[in-house]
Amino acid sequence: MSATVAVVGGGYGGAAVAKALEAEADVILIDPRDAFVNAAASLRALTRPDWAGNVFYPFDTLLTQGKVIRGRAASVDPRGVTLESGERVDADYVVLATGSAYAYPAKPVSDTVSEALKDFRRTHKEVLDADRVLILGAGPVGLELAGEIKEIWPDKQVTIVDPIVELLPGFKPEVVEDLHQQLDELGVELRLGTSLKALPSTEPNRTGTFKVTTDAGDEITADIWFRAFGVDINSGYLADGRLTTLTPQGQVPVTEKLNVDGHEHVYAVGDITDVAETKMAGYAMQHAEVVAKNILAQIKGEQPEAVYQPLPHPMILLPLGPSGGVGQLPSAEGPFAAPRTVVSEYKGSDLFTGRFIGQFGPTAG
Repeated sequence: MSATVAVVGGGYGGAAVAKALEAEADVILIDPRDAFVNAAASLRALTRPDWAGNVFYPFDTLLTQGKVIRGRAASVDPRGVTLESGERVDADYVVLATGSAYAYPAKPVSDTVSEALKDFRRTHKEVLDADRVLILGAGPVGLELAGEIKEIWPDKQVTIVDPIVELLPGFKPEVVEDLHQQLDELGVELRLGTSLKALPSTEPNRTGTFKVTTDAGDEITADIWFRAFGVDINSGYLADGRLTTLTPQGQVPVTEKLNVDGHEHVYAVGDITDVAETKMAGYAMQHAEVVAKNILAQIKGEQPEAVYQPLPHPMILLPLGPSGGVGQLPSAEGPFAAPRTVVSEYKGSDLFTGRFIGQFGPTAG
């Protein structure tokens, strides 16, 4: 009898685990959406709605042998998953891969491709009507959004505000210096070390002229604003403690083999884990490789031996539009600053679209 593997969450890590194991086990992928979402492409989908279909890859083409259940987990225990609908999915192995939630447009909020595409088109029209854009948050999301807006509308005034005093803390100085230079070239106004006395009076992602006041008493006037800060770990379904005790940050404690602590047949990948590293799609997919190897070994009656070792230095590919951006990548001699040409080649030009078409099949758009 074939082993059953229940994968909770069809993002980067969960989809990769499901795809890797579907030929070796009865894989059941549980996700409320009707498609895999390449969230790295969401910001470009906003500025180029004609391109937005490239964000989505239908689960039914992703998994040709596995089963997909559209639903949300309500609870997980070592023997399976209980859904909000009351349906029970018994499993020999469980993989937690529900990731994290970011404010739209960094990740689509709708569970269906058709509704998500409507959201992108609506927001595109809102930005089209705005001359001055305010982005709250100078992390990778805010910076990428600024780059995408400037690529399509170079004459729009784009201002980024953040209380942090330096960009990309922990990265090599030459990476940060290059980033500042490219933002200057694009005409993006950076206001670091700056807080607002209150959030704008208008809804985010909606056009409507407003004024905000900084803690220093300066006024900023804009026509639309975007929230590019804050992250919520999607682990509420584990709050009942039937499987594990979450960390204070809402993450799942895992071993070096990415088992949930105390459970040999339950694993976790991606943002939901307490692995000490920046939460990024690339790392989630590396987690998936380790977990797939370990489950496959167990199915064959062997000892799981794959171990995940976080890199000693932070890595990033941060596009600023299709041809710009900065990066820091690993090498035998340590991390090195990647020029914009490398960032464009590996990520910025198509935001992994080609990679996922090869891996998951055609897009939903």
